[in-house]
Amino acid sequence: MIFTDKQLRCINEPEKYSINNNEIVITTSPHTDLWQKTYYKFINDNAPMLLAETDEKYFSFIVKASFNTSHRFDQCGIIVYLDSENWLKASIEYENQTFQNLGSVVTNLGYSDWATSNISAEIKEIWYRLSRRESDFKIEYSLNGKYYSQMRICHLHKADNTISFGIYACSPENSSFEAVFSNMNIIECLWYAHDGQQPDSSLL
Repeated sequence: MIFTDKQLRCINEPEKYSINNNEIVITTSPHTDLWQKTYYKFINDNAPMLLAETDEKYFSFIVKASFNTSHRFDQCGIIVYLDSENWLKASIEYENQTFQNLGSVVTNLGYSDWATSNISAEIKEIWYRLSRRESDFKIEYSLNGKYYSQMRICHLHKADNTISFGIYACSPENSSFEAVFSNMNIIECLWYAHDGQQPDSSLL
C-alpha cells in the first residue's frame, strides 16, 4: 500500500515535510515532544504526526525509518494516536555519540511509561513492525527488514474501535533533524493468536 497526502491526516503539522512515492520526509522543529505527566510532571503534545485511520482489528504496519540525529532526545518512529491522553510510540532516541535509546512509550488515561534498551549511536536506520489484535499491540524492530525482534506487547484501553496510526518525528530540545520514512506497508496481521490461529482478516 502506498500512502498519499489524501490518505494521511497530519497532527501538529511540521513546518517542512513532503510525501512522494511512498516516502515521507519530516524536518523537525525544536521543542516538540510527546509525554503525559508521569515522573516529569509535564505534558507535551506537539510532536508532528502523519496518521492513517482504520477500524480494522487485525493488521501489521511496517515502515523503515532513516534519520540523521545528533542532538539529545531527537527521535522518530511509529505511533498509534487516539487522543492526547491515549497513545503509544516506538523510536530510537539519540543520547550521545556512544549510544541511543531504542524504546517505547505507552500512554493510557493520561499517564506515560517509558521502556528502553541501549543501542549503538552509529545506527541511523531501523525497521518497525506494529501489529494490532483488537486493543492489544505488538511492537517489533529489525535492522535489515527481514528478522524482527520483539520490543513490547501492550494494551491501549481506548483502542476498541477506530484508531489512527502512522509515523512521527520530534526534537524535544533546541535542535532539528531530517527523518525519512519509506517502504511503508500494511499487511495481514503477522502477530498470531496465542493458540496459533491466524485471524480471518482482509488487507486494508
